[in-house]
Amino acid sequence: MTNFTLFHWGIAVICALMIGFTKAGIPGSGILVPLLAAYIMPAKESTGFILPMLILADMFAITYWRRYVDWKKLFRLLPWAWLGIFSGFLGMSYLSNVQLRIFIGVLVIILIGVSWLRNKLLPDNSIPEHWLFAAVLGTLAGSMSMMANAAGPVMVIYLLTMRLPKESFIGTSAWFFFIINLSKLTFSHRLDLINLHSLQTNLLLLPCIIVGGLIGIFLVRRISLKTFNVTVQALAAGGALLLIFT
Repeated sequence: MTNFTLFHWGIAVICALMIGFTKAGIPGSGILVPLLAAYIMPAKESTGFILPMLILADMFAITYWRRYVDWKKLFRLLPWAWLGIFSGFLGMSYLSNVQLRIFIGVLVIILIGVSWLRNKLLPDNSIPEHWLFAAVLGTLAGSMSMMANAAGPVMVIYLLTMRLPKESFIGTSAWFFFIINLSKLTFSHRLDLINLHSLQTNLLLLPCIIVGGLIGIFLVRRISLKTFNVTVQALAAGGALLLIFT
């Protein structure tokens, strides 16, 4: 990380701002971060570079949104997400970065389509309670998070389907990713994706993460629930297309 050029530092600053923005403000917008980070360093190495910044942003988000958490829906997801993390850890030895991005992108598009059809065909107050729903999305979120830090679109689908208010949406998402990202540290270290130099760079970018978080909080407080839901769905779909075609 000490070999960063001015251009590299510019991209890193943008990543830090977007991480803060997506964690404390508009979930789903951070899908661009893995792509930008992979532009200035090897893709797998970039996942380790991003991870500590994600945790710092998670800490900021859970502090601000601490009163808005749906623990029941969160705990339904966590065991499956941990299973997904372990699966992703094993899978990183077999899947190339290109294969992984395409798989995630296609899957998210399918999930968005299923969610849209479900909203059209089922009553507005219908919420899936079957354990299999949480199992599938939790496992996918965990594996995608481990392999590419790209679980945001999956969580968007899950939390929108749960029909949470936007504050609970953000708070529950923040706690989920805080717990999951902490769980990934040991695996990322074993893969030699985190080192002292990368951590020093992460700390230098901390002010940018906080600024991004403050911008996200400012904006999310001023938009309606309907606008919020449409925005996060659009960002998830756009991010999925970027993963497929970039």
